[in-house]
Amino acid sequence: MKIVIENVGKTFTSAKKEQVTALEDINFSIDEKEFVVLVGPSGCGKSTLLNIVGGLLSPSSGSVYFEGMMDKEPNLAIVFQEIALFPWRTVYQNVIYGLEEKKVSKQELKEKADFYIDMVGLTEFKDAYPKQLSGGMKQRVGIGRALAVEPDLLLMDEPFSALDAQTRTLMQEELLTIWNRTQLSTLYVTHNIQEAVYLADRVIVLSRHPGQIKSIIDIDLPKMGRGEEQYRDKFERYADEIWQLIRNDAVEALKE
Repeated sequence: MKIVIENVGKTFTSAKKEQVTALEDINFSIDEKEFVVLVGPSGCGKSTLLNIVGGLLSPSSGSVYFEGMMDKEPNLAIVFQEIALFPWRTVYQNVIYGLEEKKVSKQELKEKADFYIDMVGLTEFKDAYPKQLSGGMKQRVGIGRALAVEPDLLLMDEPFSALDAQTRTLMQEELLTIWNRTQLSTLYVTHNIQEAVYLADRVIVLSRHPGQIKSIIDIDLPKMGRGEEQYRDKFERYADEIWQLIRNDAVEALKE
């Protein structure tokens, strides 16, 4: 399976009834088992593009399609920055929500829920409610809920940006461990350049509005362990390359 984003553009009508171009001529693809990260300054259309790929928004031009699906509807799951758990449901009940919507059997529902709750390290908390969980644990519930439907494409919109720095680092490590087990095709949005280099097979750098692709950078580092000392120089070179691409746009974004 391959996800193709072809000539995608998006135009909105502003409050002043003016046409605003958010995205223009976006072309890239996501291969099976590939982890692609979108990065760029504020207002470059990263989340808009993710929502278009996820089917939550329609493009004004161009198209998104899935190759190799044999006329089957693609199964998508999205993890947002705002975790949006149901406060009246336990960890277990939150994780099974998507499965309930798909009307799977009770046996399959329990097996998948137990499997993915264990994968995100929350077996001991499966009967806990969101108010009893830390921020990192809540986000793990959201990831478990997304994984439980076994999507063809996992979309993640700045899922760790609200976490403190230490928890964020731990969650990045956990996400890579989970990805190593699931090998899911993933499209991930972040403002954080180090996070992009740490997670990505490829980083797509977007320009300030209208969002266009400035560069696509292949990250030639091992998927696991790239934070180790032996890779530090190469890691920092990638991070600096991305920063130089977006620096001027980021400065301009601060003036708005």
